[in-house]
Amino acid sequence: MLKRGFWCECWTEDLAEQQPALLASFDAYSAPQADRWVSVALRTISPALDSDASDEAWEWLYEDRIETRRALLRAEPCTVSVTHANTRITWTIRPALFLPLAHRQGSELPPCANEFKPRSTE
Repeated sequence: MLKRGFWCECWTEDLAEQQPALLASFDAYSAPQADRWVSVALRTISPALDSDASDEAWEWLYEDRIETRRALLRAEPCTVSVTHANTRITWTIRPALFLPLAHRQGSELPPCANEFKPRSTE
């Protein structure tokens, strides 16, 4: 049975190299859960950000977050970004349909998940 939700990703990008890297991903099963994932991340890292990036983070938390939540409730994709020094951190949230996985319990992946390694592009 398919389950509606949101696929959330956090990417970092060194602006000098412009090579984005996937930092984290998360499967959320509601708009509030997806938006909360970004909120918790921003609140956690904001003390370590430079003042401009911290201002960007808190502006989203206090002013723009409601628009993100509304868009998610309409099943629209959303993006939140902050730029700290030469690094851009971007959270993306996209509507998704999730297929049930065999042997999945909570947030643990099935044992076979560790058998597959990403292919090298070199």
